[in-house]
Amino acid sequence: MHRSAYCFLVLLAAALPLAAQSQPYPNKPIRVIIPYPAGNTADISARLIGQKLTERFGQQMIVDNRPGASGQLGLDIAARATPDGYTIAVGQGGNMVVAPHTYKKIPYDPVKDFAPVALIATNFLVLATHPDSPFKNAGDMVRYAKANPGKLTVATNGEGGFPHLIFEDLRMMADFKYLHVPYKGSAQIATELMGGQVQIAVDGITGMAPYIRGGRMRLLGVTSPKRVSLFPDSPAVAESVPGYSSGGWFGFVAPANTPKKIIAILNKAINEAMAMPDVHEKLTVAGLIPANESPESFGELIKSDLVKYGKLVKGIGFEPR
Repeated sequence: MHRSAYCFLVLLAAALPLAAQSQPYPNKPIRVIIPYPAGNTADISARLIGQKLTERFGQQMIVDNRPGASGQLGLDIAARATPDGYTIAVGQGGNMVVAPHTYKKIPYDPVKDFAPVALIATNFLVLATHPDSPFKNAGDMVRYAKANPGKLTVATNGEGGFPHLIFEDLRMMADFKYLHVPYKGSAQIATELMGGQVQIAVDGITGMAPYIRGGRMRLLGVTSPKRVSLFPDSPAVAESVPGYSSGGWFGFVAPANTPKKIIAILNKAINEAMAMPDVHEKLTVAGLIPANESPESFGELIKSDLVKYGKLVKGIGFEPR
């Protein structure tokens, strides 16, 4: 090969990485860490949005499920990733704002170690009872609990879990006593409620909806501030206990120090994806309330909820594990 041609090829090869770097973001696949098993509501939603981003960017959104330690394992991996926009993760209320108060130590700081990207959706929990129960709404339940201190039996997925905390929030606001009955998961909660072993179940809508629609459970109320389109005839708990509102959320976060320009690109693309009719409909059917927020608004939500649940955990005397 002629020396001049050889030199040209060497210079071209050296320039290729620089050319790739100068191309607009993103110019390679983006890893999306989901700290939950496949099939989880957050997993399904993130995959749905990820497909839209793949189409928009022309770059693959590679889903990386990393369940473990109640969502802490996956977030720890994300927090340690290079802050270049090519690793993002799904953060959720439980592992971002509740875990810091219910565990003695977690491997990341939810504010210092992450850059908020986009809130995907907020969600609500439900209060359900047996169809033969005398309770028609949350107000009936509260009146019974006040007249019979400590006799109301309430099932959740465990001490210090999100459903337990939001019911404790309701208890403190409405000033009543009850007996907490913790279970390992939604399937067991549903079985025990329908079998009459407990009077009330507090859980996410995903696991309860089939039983509610099938008439095997009665929906007493939703924990969102107002009624939801999925069950428009069912009241919000706030209709019985004014001012009450407790719900979860999840959204995309990136490692701290990810450039703001990249965060803005991702936020715009994610919000546009969520506004698409098919995505909006699927999220709504899943019991979610699609969001459209700036990174700054999402960041303020994380900070305010950290304070809220910190006060709540301390107020009920829960000992971090």
